[in-house]
Amino acid sequence: MFGRFLVWIVVALLAWWILRPRRRVTPPQGTAREPAAAAGAASAPETMVDCAACGLHFPASEAVRDGARVFCCTAHRDAAPRDGE
Repeated sequence: MFGRFLVWIVVALLAWWILRPRRRVTPPQGTAREPAAAAGAASAPETMVDCAACGLHFPASEAVRDGARVFCCTAHRDAAPRDGE
């Protein structure tokens, strides 16, 4: 008798858990994100360059320039021989 009652309680709780209304989490105002596809389509691909000292391939916006040569960091730029030397 008690076993059957326990089974009905478990079935009722399971049905309630499945059928209960779900809470929808909404992002705070002003922080809505764009979908990944729209964000990627809005920005153009960036030009990649090679470091003159080590050959590392990196974005041109992060380059340290010395005339026509580009470096990945100031240490490589400072360690590289100058054109006139």
